[in-house]
Amino acid sequence: MRTPRIAPLAALAVFALTGALALTPPAAQAQTAKPRIEKAADLPRFSYPVKGSLEAVVRQPEAFAAFAATLRRDTESVLAGYDIPDVGTRRDLLSTLAIMDFLDGRYDSALQRAELVRSLQDKPADKLISAQRLRAMASAAKQHPLGSPAYKAAVAAFIRSELAPLPYPVIANDIKGAKASAELIGEALALGRVREVVQPIADSSGAVSSEFAPLLVFARFALIGTLPLKQTLIDTYTAYLTQHQVAKTDIWAARDVALQPADVKAPVVLAVWDSGVDTALFGTQVVKDAQGQPLVIGYDKYARPANTTLAPIPAELRGKLPQMVARSKGFSDLQANIDSKEASEVKTWLSTLAPADYKAAIEEINLAGNYEHGTHVAGIAMAGNPGARLLVARIEFGHTLKPDPCPTREQTEREAASMHGSVAFLKQHGARVVNMSWGGNVKSIESDLEQCGLGKSPEDRQAMAREYFDLLKRAETEAMASAPEILFIAAGGNDNSDASFNEFIPSGIVLPNLLTVGAVDLAGDEASFTSYGPTVKVHANGYLVESYLPGGARVALSGTSMAAPQVANLAAKMLAVNPKLTPRELIDIIVATAEPSADGRRRLVHPKNAVAQARAR
Repeated sequence: MRTPRIAPLAALAVFALTGALALTPPAAQAQTAKPRIEKAADLPRFSYPVKGSLEAVVRQPEAFAAFAATLRRDTESVLAGYDIPDVGTRRDLLSTLAIMDFLDGRYDSALQRAELVRSLQDKPADKLISAQRLRAMASAAKQHPLGSPAYKAAVAAFIRSELAPLPYPVIANDIKGAKASAELIGEALALGRVREVVQPIADSSGAVSSEFAPLLVFARFALIGTLPLKQTLIDTYTAYLTQHQVAKTDIWAARDVALQPADVKAPVVLAVWDSGVDTALFGTQVVKDAQGQPLVIGYDKYARPANTTLAPIPAELRGKLPQMVARSKGFSDLQANIDSKEASEVKTWLSTLAPADYKAAIEEINLAGNYEHGTHVAGIAMAGNPGARLLVARIEFGHTLKPDPCPTREQTEREAASMHGSVAFLKQHGARVVNMSWGGNVKSIESDLEQCGLGKSPEDRQAMAREYFDLLKRAETEAMASAPEILFIAAGGNDNSDASFNEFIPSGIVLPNLLTVGAVDLAGDEASFTSYGPTVKVHANGYLVESYLPGGARVALSGTSMAAPQVANLAAKMLAVNPKLTPRELIDIIVATAEPSADGRRRLVHPKNAVAQARAR
């Protein structure tokens, strides 16, 4: 349930292959009135019997064809048999079918479905370059044998010709990300999740649910589609970016406001409820106890009290911490298309990773992200406000590929109690603003249950996940509602999906003292990863935002995790100049002073105007 939004993993998203599908038996097609799917978790589950090596299924054409035929049938039945108002879900289903079309040699169908996916896109960049690589590959494969020099040249020509007339500022971030993905991919990454996540499920239960089955499709596509084009893609994207070395316009510098000590009418306790904070970086601005120690409430990943300011690093990995921090900079530089020694090291490390090293590598990345996350968030939230006083509430996240802890009723009850305990601490010590750059949803619990071998069937896991999720959502909602004097700020999510439809919490919760934030970049262009939906009221910069890591290094990270503390920062500044403002008034001013983007899709916060209004109240 406790799933942090960790920016370093964004570079690996193409290999993590998130957005798994929930499928249904073909009998659904016979219904005359299509059932309407109101929430992602409402889609029926399906189970695929498998045995033996799943890597062999991915590698062997005959074995894969038999597996994919069943998955295709069920995926098509979902689209035909259900009324799915959520366009993101329809895009995911169609994208999986388009990939299977390509792998089956149905290139015209792959192109048709890819164009249909593009027609369902909302974000400006996605409307222009959605599924571009797949479309290039399918077009080239219609004319030339896969993998041939002519095929590779045709793929490159397709991408060049499509990119040439497009507005660079709109697509720049996506192209940089595509280049980074091509630079990182290797066979170990392509097959890693099949080997280390899906295979243990199959070995334990003899079946794989519709949550994990599409990962075999994506792995085969990476293996036979993307890997052979690795250098072609790198060269093509590099040439394009070299021709367009234009810095995007920074809209935030003119909107920013830095307070002076004379501006502060009263100190403001700003809490960072996150993975932990290196409080030494914030000096006298840290809230301390009678003994002069930083005040903190914390819970470990088992939701047991652990009142330390930073997440612990296992003894066997402490010596690798400097390398882990350096790799965080490498991921950041790759995302920014900066050719640094750290970026080069990360590219070499991951693209040449041995299969046996995949699990340890990904878990180290996860651990480093957890360790760094809260400090980075705190640096953003505290910037430019001498009146802010930092209060730490620590929530710990697992970093292993196999969930630890596994979801149980007892574990869920401890997590629910920790929510109430943390909010009681925040109230006791006068928090006025609380930043929450973390979250999870019902389907993440269900996935954990399957990986842990819990539940007798997909339907059983569905019911268990719903029970646990509802308990957690109720606890989070009640805890925040019990503190009406506190403004809670939530990160919207990094799944490019509707936070409400996918039931993310806390970002999908509706309360008068909760504000959810989406992410844009330096120029105000919508981030490709940002989630959306009715609860996402404002957007702030969440793309390559520089802040502290533990120890004091500064690195630029991306995510709605970085956008939310921009708004927490703003709210604390508003309270510093006008301590009488209520959470409802803070939200009203922040939303009212936010300016709509040109296409009306986003409301971009305007700190200078919001603080001015706060002063005038």
